[in-house]
Formats: sequence, structure tokens, C-alpha cells
Amino acid sequence: MSEALLAKYSASVPRYTSYPTAPHFGPDVDCGKYAQWLSALTAGQTLSLYLHIPYCDRLCWFCACHTKHTLKYEPIAAYLVALKREIEAVAMRVDKGCRVTAVHFGGGSPTMVKPDDMRDLMALMRRLFTFDDKAEISVEIDPNDLDDARYDALADIGMTRASLGVQDFNPVVQKSINRIQTFEHTKSVVDAVRARGVHSVNCDILYGLPHQTEETLAATVRDILSLDPDRIALFGYAHVPWMKKHQTMIPEAALPDSEARYRQMRMAAEMLLAAGYQAIGIDHFAKPGDTLAVAARAGRLRRNFQGYTDDAADALIGFGASSIGQLPQGYVQNMPATGEYERMTGGETGLAAVRGIALSADDRLRADVIEQVMCNFGFDFAPLRDAHGALADAVIAEAQAFARADRDGIVTLDSTGIRLTETGKPFTRIVASVFDTYLGNGKGRHSIAV
Repeated sequence: MSEALLAKYSASVPRYTSYPTAPHFGPDVDCGKYAQWLSALTAGQTLSLYLHIPYCDRLCWFCACHTKHTLKYEPIAAYLVALKREIEAVAMRVDKGCRVTAVHFGGGSPTMVKPDDMRDLMALMRRLFTFDDKAEISVEIDPNDLDDARYDALADIGMTRASLGVQDFNPVVQKSINRIQTFEHTKSVVDAVRARGVHSVNCDILYGLPHQTEETLAATVRDILSLDPDRIALFGYAHVPWMKKHQTMIPEAALPDSEARYRQMRMAAEMLLAAGYQAIGIDHFAKPGDTLAVAARAGRLRRNFQGYTDDAADALIGFGASSIGQLPQGYVQNMPATGEYERMTGGETGLAAVRGIALSADDRLRADVIEQVMCNFGFDFAPLRDAHGALADAVIAEAQAFARADRDGIVTLDSTGIRLTETGKPFTRIVASVFDTYLGNGKGRHSIAV
């Protein structure tokens, strides 16, 4: 791909794990509104639960997650008390006929939670919510946190999927991002969770890191493939030091430029495809028999705050500081500051919602279009009209105008719909942004698209 084309389409745009995106949430969605939305859930609807643990015992400089560093357990113990209060407050408002089909522990480092505390947390949720017999339980794992007791606790809570952040195994790259994690240690974790019955292992790889080259990245990909993970995420490092101050520790002069990032991405993707993985959206890969790959082939791929997913739940409920939920009426986000979060959960409602957005008909239409672009690399016009009526005509006209102005072979257009070409797929986020009416209002800064 030409340097000129990369420069033209490497603008800073959202990752579109939601629409509207989080910078456009506002204070109108508060605890009272959230309580109403929860109470409106009805028997038979399905729930996905996300629990955020915003603590790490080391701070990786590349990370853009909401987390903080601690070497003491006391802050985590106090936080868990508040987390349980919120879980109880939500459960008392949700119809017991709703069924939990997925639980995801994210962070931060959920594996910092002590074994008995992890068991207690899951026992509380199982007591208060109705769980599907086949509910998926996934946990983000920091290999440096684990010991036999924690492995056993993860087995006891029914973990079905382990997600390991690897990023890069090269020692120079690891030192520059403060993420020391050997291949041997990582392999021992994969072996240990599989020995305890976990049926799915995910590994995350980053490209675009400081001191990273195609050679170092290729070595990491080969090591990852030797672990035989079921899914692999190949993310581009998002350098956003204005939002995450610890990223100022990253040596910017050592970061690859856009062309080098693109070459790294293409090389790693080709290695994964050659190894038999199926490409999922813009940055995920899965074995053909994995449920994510099956969903992609069937047109059931979804996108939420965890990225690409086959989770088809009617509502995503977020627990913990800064967590975001998605309900039929719109999005809701909790208080990010842990101290304030703990105070709010001790209040009258037991909830900690501070902002969000209620979806308009136009928001739903554009969210549908953007998700289809991100998941399926295009959309068909007739189903859009069937789902959204005459409102769809304006978005279809925008798609047609973009396609007719395209001189770079980014998309194709016919009477049935619009599709990204192979040339255009690296710029999927750019194409999605064409339908984002919020993007131009100046709220939020974003990472580059490639």
C-alpha cells in the first residue's frame, strides 16, 4: 500500500465499540434513569455482566484502561465491598426471569483478587441472578498474578475462557512498555488453565510498539501460535498520552511510523491466516470452529466494549468504577474515581451511574450501520430500510455519496449496498466514521485509524 494512501486515511477516529461513543455521554443518564432502565428489563431477556477491577500491581505504560497501581490488598478489599453493594442494587431491580448468558471479569487485573474473594463474588452473582446452564465465564489474566490457589479459584467460579495479554515477547520492547512477561511463564499459564478444564484461550498481540520491528513481531507471533490459542487479537497500540499520562513514559522517538505500523499489521495478519485462523473484523482472528468464527460466518458477529463478540445478550450490565453498560434504552457509565464510586454505592440507590446517553431513532440507525461496517465491512440497503423505515434513506444517500466520491478503490457500490474492498478494509474505522454525526463536534481525541 502506498505511503500517500496511508497518510490520506490514517486520521484519528474512534474504535467504535459503541455508537454514540463515550465522549458524547452526558449527565442526563444518572442513577435514577439507570434504575428505570434496569426495572424495564423483562422476563426472558438475556444479560451479559461485566465486572471491572481497576487495580494492577504493575502499571503497563501502553495501557489505556481505567486502572491504578497498588501493592496493597486493602484498597481492593474495600472496592469489593462497594462492588457487591452495586451488584445487589442492580439485582433487586432486574426481573428474576432475565437470564445471564455471559460474565466477563476485566480490568485492571482481576486476577489480583484473592481466591476466596473471587469465589464469594461469583457466588453472590449466582445467588442474585438467574444463570443460563451454558453461561460463558471469561477472565482477563495477568500471568504474573497467578498461583495454584488462584488457578483453583478460577476453576471453581466456572471460568470457560481465559484472556491473556501478551503484547510482545521481545525483552527490549517489554522493557520500553514496562511489561516483563516471558514466553515460558505465559506457556505455563496456558497449560495450567487448560489442565483445569478451560475450553478457550485468547491471546492479545500489539503492533506499533516502541522498538518493535517486523522481525521481533514475527517472533512473537510464532511463539503465540505455538500456544495454539483459540482466538488472537491483533491490536494497534493506541498512543493517547493526553488521556493516559503514564503513556508519556513511552519513548515516542522509538514508535514506528504509519507505514511501518501497517507493514507490521499486514505481516502478522498474514502469518495468522497462514496458520489456519479466520480473520474476524479488523483485528481479531479465530480458529474456524471457534464460536466467534461461526458467528462471523453466520452474520451474527457483534461489537461491544470488549471488541468483537458472539455475545447476543439483550443487555450488557457493567459493574464497578468506570464500567459502561448497554441497555435497550441506551448507554450508562459509572463514576470512574474509585473513592467516589465506593461512596455512591453506599448511598440511597446503591448505584453509581454518572453519565450516559438515551438513544434516538437516528442513533439506533447509525449504530446499526457502524456495527455492520465494523463487523461485515459494509451493509445492505433493503434490510436497513426494513429495520429503520424511511429514516434509512439519509444514511443510504451518505453511503452513495461517499462511494461516488471514492477515487482510491476503498469501497464498491451497487443497487443492493456498499462494501469495503481489500484495499479499503485497513481503513474500516474511517469508513465507519462517515456515518458518525457526533464526530465533528470536537468532543474527544482518538488514536490513529491504522
